[in-house]
Amino acid sequence: MIDSREKHPFDFTPFDVELETATLPVGDYSLPGFQDRVSIERKNLNDIIGCLVNSNRVRFKRELARGRHYDLFTVVVEAASSDVSQGKYKCDMKPQAALQSIIAFQVRYGVPFVWTGNRAGAEYNTYWLLSEYI
Repeated sequence: MIDSREKHPFDFTPFDVELETATLPVGDYSLPGFQDRVSIERKNLNDIIGCLVNSNRVRFKRELARGRHYDLFTVVVEAASSDVSQGKYKCDMKPQAALQSIIAFQVRYGVPFVWTGNRAGAEYNTYWLLSEYI
């Protein structure tokens, strides 16, 4: 399932799946019948950094707090962690501060962040994380 608010959804072309769109309570991707137990939050590099500043930080923390109680909740990032440490994003936030926030969120909310290198890697990881749940 794909959240109806997802702006650039994966199409899962390499995989044999039927896609369904719905408003998910948490995250961007889930499985039919498991929307309240399984979710993947997808972020590109600028999205994840944007979630660390100002009012976006508060909203993102609420999302992580809701997802932490799921059987499976993961943030899949369409970038490498080295992209953050090298400041390859459009924001004035210092790379060290961004990485420290991400590490703190993982510990505080018990939600793993999976660094996939690029969009294709994020789609692959999202598919396999969800398929392994069933």
